[in-house]
Amino acid sequence: MNKKKIINDPVHGFISIPTELIFDLVQHPYVQRLRYIKQLGMTHLVYPGALHTRFHHALGAMHLMGLAVETLRSKGQLITPEEEEAVQIAILLHDIGHGPFSHALEHILVEGVSHEYISTLLMDNLNREFEGKLDMALDIFNRRYHKQFLSQLVSGQLDIDRMDYLNRDSFFTGVSEGVISSDRIIKMLNVHNGQLVVDEKGIYSIEKFLIARRLMYWQVYLHKTVVAGEQMLIKILERAKELALSGRVLFATPNFGHFLNNIIKKEDFIEDPIHLERFSQLDDHDIFTSIKVWAEDGDKILSRLCKNLIERHLYQVEISNQAPELYVIDEMVQKAMDQFDLEEDDASYFVFTDTIKNNAYKPGDGSIQILMKDGSVLDIAQASDNSNLEALAKTVKKYIFCYLKDLSDQSL
Repeated sequence: MNKKKIINDPVHGFISIPTELIFDLVQHPYVQRLRYIKQLGMTHLVYPGALHTRFHHALGAMHLMGLAVETLRSKGQLITPEEEEAVQIAILLHDIGHGPFSHALEHILVEGVSHEYISTLLMDNLNREFEGKLDMALDIFNRRYHKQFLSQLVSGQLDIDRMDYLNRDSFFTGVSEGVISSDRIIKMLNVHNGQLVVDEKGIYSIEKFLIARRLMYWQVYLHKTVVAGEQMLIKILERAKELALSGRVLFATPNFGHFLNNIIKKEDFIEDPIHLERFSQLDDHDIFTSIKVWAEDGDKILSRLCKNLIERHLYQVEISNQAPELYVIDEMVQKAMDQFDLEEDDASYFVFTDTIKNNAYKPGDGSIQILMKDGSVLDIAQASDNSNLEALAKTVKKYIFCYLKDLSDQSL
């Protein structure tokens, strides 16, 4: 079989599948599942073009990793063909543990289980299936490999993952502020004392990268209407799970029903492989098919939330730097109780508060190091003369107040 394939990617152009092992991994059901999980969850409710998938992103990141290896080799780094294949496999598979709608449902379907943990379990399964050929890729992914810069390329403050998704998300949303010069950043990569660094002349490209990341968070990932859609999806799943665990029989696909009708925790994935097998077959379609059916459910809370999501009648969301006044929340809760004939606990599906946080850069947490012309290494925040970088390093916390639009005359 011909395994030398070329894929036409709208962001990077033609992408080659570099090895037969990588071709076989791309063809595996674990990776093919990513075709049916949107990269940006509910963002298409604001930016209609944001329908690209985790599969797009995985292939794009694998392509950029090949360019990064090529650059480091040209600067004298010894990277064997086996290491090149392993680091490309690590980035190709870094998202295979994502559940439906990406981050939105991460802690509802399974309790206290991150997508990174599930990615590791799925990669372990693949390694057994491919008779140990993924040993090195797993070591790189789990930061056990002796060449630390390879792990930093997969996961860090300036990793290949971010270099692909910023440009890709900008392309599909049309938000040009997120565009970064990933080709130039990759050309500026280097290694010093075993750590990934950026040559001094790449400082301005890194500044642009960090600013673009901040802008994308507030304009795309944490846009108030995106937050409204994700919060409605979360509340739907919370209500459905509450009903299912109380004994109600709700429509669900077999794989989705497995998580809806049971409390499954981290240790359960180790004790019984059925949980991972079920998870590896879940995608966006399982969830949204159920939501369409639940729109006609007898439970008035579940049915209203599902209808609202399908028809894009989302929550009103107010985002502010201060927590909303308690009396304002209480008044809105009372309105919901009166208008929809609800108990106070149930009103929390229609009126609630939460917080959102963001920081574009975390100094000291695998920070971005700049290799100066004199051979010294400085953190980007020190090396840069851009005072804005100090602000980017601060965690911005905002408060959100969500309620059904029916409770107010205001609109988004």
